Amino acid sequence: MILTVGTRGSRLSLIQTQIVADKLKSLQPELQLNLKVIKTLGDKDRRKPLYQLSQKGIFEKEIDLALMRGEVDFAVHSLKDVPETGESGLVLAAVPERESPNDVLVSRSNMKLEQLPAGATVGTSSLRRMAQVKRLRSDLEVTPIRGNEESRVAKVDKGELDAAILAEAGLRRLDLSSRIAQILPLDDFTPAAGQGALVVVARMDDSEVLHILSEIDHRASRAEVLAERAVVSELHGGCRVPIGTIGRANKEKLSLYGCTYSIDGKLKIDAKLEGGLDAPEQLGGKLAQELIQRGAKELVEQWRSFYEKE
Repeated sequence: MILTVGTRGSRLSLIQTQIVADKLKSLQPELQLNLKVIKTLGDKDRRKPLYQLSQKGIFEKEIDLALMRGEVDFAVHSLKDVPETGESGLVLAAVPERESPNDVLVSRSNMKLEQLPAGATVGTSSLRRMAQVKRLRSDLEVTPIRGNEESRVAKVDKGELDAAILAEAGLRRLDLSSRIAQILPLDDFTPAAGQGALVVVARMDDSEVLHILSEIDHRASRAEVLAERAVVSELHGGCRVPIGTIGRANKEKLSLYGCTYSIDGKLKIDAKLEGGLDAPEQLGGKLAQELIQRGAKELVEQWRSFYEKE
């Protein structure tokens, strides 16, 4: 059987697509996969910070549209880039086993976050990471950056930045783990929903492809990320609202933590719940309601008002 897979053309995207292809071929050696590289809005506009782009799904929308048109049979995305409400007619067909969800620090002289001098510049494209840095080190200058992982590391090497915060999984997939100065703790740097996970998207009416893809679905990883995504969805969050959430599966149990921050990073509202693997989205919804009761909705509205003035 020959299938065509849609992917972005960045080195990391191609590596991630190959990871999925290798998993599929290990189970079905006769399967042949052709890659179709598709440029997305996120690839075309590399200057604006992500939180200044109003469109949703900037890293996968064009690929998913090609999937809906039948130009590709399935697509591979970084799960954290996929909006909670995607294109109708498509499903999250498989979530392979998740890699590390942590953020990491890349810095000059391999300094840890607490070792950076006052006034040092830290680059990130994420409002969540900005708020988290401000909460711990209000004396640092956090600046927005765009570009792929290699270019962000290069900005540190060239002295344009003193440090940058990136996802650990991406650097390890790129064989750049030697550049990690510090793996940031999940309590202080709670990640974006789905960070570290890949997702394979397919048409919901393509039963043959769905059956093939189901073989690489990892139940525990799927439960974790579905719970996390439900938190963001219930809070009506997105790249313009700094929401951190992490699920951890242990046998049939699922623990879920979520948090959000004020604009200055000084206020953090968080909550934690436990449930079962069989109802992750309900658990995520309950956690979001707990956050709302503690004042998260007001923080979300503050962020939305802030950007309406921009």
